[in-house]
Amino acid sequence: MPDLVDHLYVSVTNSTTSSPTDTMPLSARAKLLMSVQSIAALLTPLPVIACAVSVLH
Repeated sequence: MPDLVDHLYVSVTNSTTSSPTDTMPLSARAKLLMSVQSIAALLTPLPVIACAVSVLH
């Protein structure tokens, strides 16, 4: 039976389009860690882009 962690994992992988294609995490801990990693990878370039835009402006 899917629980909250399963639904959150599916939501994060769909919204960040970084779903794993070769393996699927089975434990709740692995799903949460992969979700955090996906969000961090998505947000990491933002400060660099903001700095570049402010330099060019």
